[in-house]
Amino acid sequence: MPIKKKNVEAKAAAKSKKSELTKREKSELAKIRIQYYRSTIACPEKHKEIVRALGLRKLNQIVERPDTPSMRGAVLKLPHLIKIIE
Repeated sequence: MPIKKKNVEAKAAAKSKKSELTKREKSELAKIRIQYYRSTIACPEKHKEIVRALGLRKLNQIVERPDTPSMRGAVLKLPHLIKIIE
C-alpha cells in the first residue's frame, strides 16, 4: 500500500506544477503597451529613474511589459510622462 500513496502524492504534485505553469503562461499573455510621450527634462531624478527602469529611452518609444500591479503602479506614478496604449 505505501507504493500507491507515493503515486497519489506524485500525481498531486504534478497537478500543482501544471497549474503553476498555466498561471505563468497567463501572466505572459497579459501585456501592456507603454508609450513615453513627454520629456523628463526638469523632472525629479526619481521620475527619470522610473522611466529608464521601464526600458524607455527615446520619446514616442513604445514598449511591451507584463501586465502586473507593479508595472501599472509605475505608470500611474508618471501620468504626465508615459501612458498605456490599448
